[in-house]
Amino acid sequence: QVQLVESGGGLVQPGGSLRVSCAASSGRTLSNYAMAWFRQTPGKEREFVATISWSGGNTYYTDSVKGRFTISRDTAKNTVYLQMNSLKPEDTAVYYCAAKRGYINSATKAYNYWGQGTQVTVSS
Repeated sequence: QVQLVESGGGLVQPGGSLRVSCAASSGRTLSNYAMAWFRQTPGKEREFVATISWSGGNTYYTDSVKGRFTISRDTAKNTVYLQMNSLKPEDTAVYYCAAKRGYINSATKAYNYWGQGTQVTVSS
């Protein structure tokens, strides 16, 4: 089916930047898939961060990251990125990549393909 692998997480100081990546594979070039980033901290439910259409350039962000985070895609490489700037301690979480067929969506339950997650820690 669809496999998702995140990378690029790490430790960053407040105000710093980090880019996480999500490589998708299915044995062929993906099409008609929306991609998204969610994040989760211990003891809390997974929350939506950003989403992007695989083709068409439509994006949507949660209010807390608008102006700081940018989601982008490289369709030729089946890869989605999340550029995170001006990071805050409250951004600390495991960041998960997700995929679904069809249009963008901010609901966790709408996505049926998930990566294993990559840890982003903002501290100092």
